[in-house]
Amino acid sequence: MYVRTINPPSRGERLRNLCVFLLSLALFLLAGASPAGAVRLKDIASFSGLRNNDLVGYGLVVGLSGTGDGNSNSEFTIRSLANMLEKMGVSVNPANLKPKNTAAVMVTAKMPSSARPGSNIDVTVSSMGDAKSLLGGVLLLTPLRGLDGRVYAVAQGSMTLGGYSAEGQAATTQKNITTVARIPNGAIIEREVPFQFNQQAGMTINLSGTPDFGTAMQVVKRINNALGGHYAKAADASTIQMSIPPKFQNNLVPLMASLENLDISPDSRARVVVDEKTGTVVLGGSVRLTKVAVAHGNLQIVVAENPQVSQPGPLAQGQTTVTPQTNVKVKEQNNRLVLMEGATLQELVDGLNSIGATPRDLISILRTLKSAGSLHADLEVI
Repeated sequence: MYVRTINPPSRGERLRNLCVFLLSLALFLLAGASPAGAVRLKDIASFSGLRNNDLVGYGLVVGLSGTGDGNSNSEFTIRSLANMLEKMGVSVNPANLKPKNTAAVMVTAKMPSSARPGSNIDVTVSSMGDAKSLLGGVLLLTPLRGLDGRVYAVAQGSMTLGGYSAEGQAATTQKNITTVARIPNGAIIEREVPFQFNQQAGMTINLSGTPDFGTAMQVVKRINNALGGHYAKAADASTIQMSIPPKFQNNLVPLMASLENLDISPDSRARVVVDEKTGTVVLGGSVRLTKVAVAHGNLQIVVAENPQVSQPGPLAQGQTTVTPQTNVKVKEQNNRLVLMEGATLQELVDGLNSIGATPRDLISILRTLKSAGSLHADLEVI
């Protein structure tokens, strides 16, 4: 009988195996990790050929419960209704039409470049006249045209509203807007856009948001590294020109699927946006503040008039007089200088909070800091 003895690993071997395991785990995590603050390319850019085409049409909505355009003389609604009836072989006198159950509407839709005849798209129906509500209405067959005047889709169907309205003689209630409705899949494509996506010899990538050269070059490097060649170049701060690799010629879908999910860390200029109407202040993460001393206080002057009435006695021969009395109060906050040095956004916020700055005060402080040259960011007031 043969017995084999297996010696347990020594302490040094166990440590070496543990180090190899930890190193492999770290490399695995780094390979799958995304850069800090990274977003997908398709979230910050648009690709040539992938756009929507706006369609518009004029139509009639019928079946309303007395909430149509009949409340006043809507001449275009009456003419449209009379023309429609004449096309159906019904001769009517427009002067006799009272279209309280009919409303003239504009129908709009967005048609993707990839839409093909027979596919459906959503449409939006908006009242043109004085209709009070489109609730319960049905859109009649409406051709939708593009900028070239050609019909690309036809819309028809029952509408859905996100609100309601009701009124009586002394009270009215309404929720949301009742003169705009939608028809899901309410239009059928009749003609496609004459554009072949796969036939492109090159592609243009347009970066959305604020143009930035650093972001553009980052996108170029990411695309070239992913494709293994020099296929992309930056035309300007927001436009990237790319040639199609030979293996993706006439087959751009796999290329787009790989490009859309590239991780990009967008960069932009430091910016502070101030909305004076609401007192909202938004500071970007790249805002920096050099060393500066700030003292902020409020000056309040209150003027109150308290006239005093002098009334003579019952048997006196005097007259009632009014003696003016004015009280003036001046209140000024005695705030000390506070040294602020915001190397980071958090330090800047902490420094402004330390002097008790309200949103309205913060607007004045930021403007003063910008004038003093201590705020290193673009100050935009909207």
